[in-house]
Amino acid sequence: MSSLRTPCLCGKNFMQNDISEIIFTESQIQKRVKELAHEISDDYKGKQVTMVSVLKGATIFLADLMKNLSIPLSIDFMAVSSYKNTESSGIVRMIMDLRESPENKNLLIIEDIIDTGLTMHYLCENLKTRRPKSLKICSLLYKPARKIKEIKIDYLGFEVPDKFVVGYGMDYNEIYRNLPYIGILKPDVYRRK
Repeated sequence: MSSLRTPCLCGKNFMQNDISEIIFTESQIQKRVKELAHEISDDYKGKQVTMVSVLKGATIFLADLMKNLSIPLSIDFMAVSSYKNTESSGIVRMIMDLRESPENKNLLIIEDIIDTGLTMHYLCENLKTRRPKSLKICSLLYKPARKIKEIKIDYLGFEVPDKFVVGYGMDYNEIYRNLPYIGILKPDVYRRK
C-alpha cells in the first residue's frame, strides 16, 4: 500500500498551502505567452500550423497561446507517459495518438515542461517518421538540470530549477493544474512518510 500523502481537500486554500514558493506569477506567464505567440506568428506568417498539444499538462498553455496567435491553425492531441509519481521512469508509453495524419503539415509541439528530454525525443522521432513538412517545439518550461537527451526547443517560456513544479496545467496526482501561477510543491506533499 502506498504511503504517499494525499493532499487535504479541506477548504479553498489547501492547494496554496502546499506551495513553498511561486516562481512565475499569472501576469508573468501571460506576458511571456503573448511574447511567444508574437514570435510564432512572425515565423509562420503565410503558413498554417498544426499545434500538437501533449496531454494533459499543456492544455492551458495551448489555450492561452492560441488566443494570442494571428496565423491559421488547427490543433491535435497526443498523450504519452513516462512518469511515476514525481520521477521519470525513462520508458515512454504512447497513450493516445493524433487523430489526423501529420503528413506534409507544419507541426508545432506544445509541451508544458521538458526536463530529461526523453519524452520529447520519443515524440519527435515518432512524428518525423510520418513525414511532416516541418516540426518545431514550443515548451513553457525547461529544466536543464535534469537533461538526458539534447532537445532543440524552438520557443521557450522559462527555465526552472530542479524542483517539482505545479500549476498552470501541471499537476501532482492530477491536482494543482488549476492554479493560475507556477509554484514549487512542498516536498512533504509527495515524499514517503
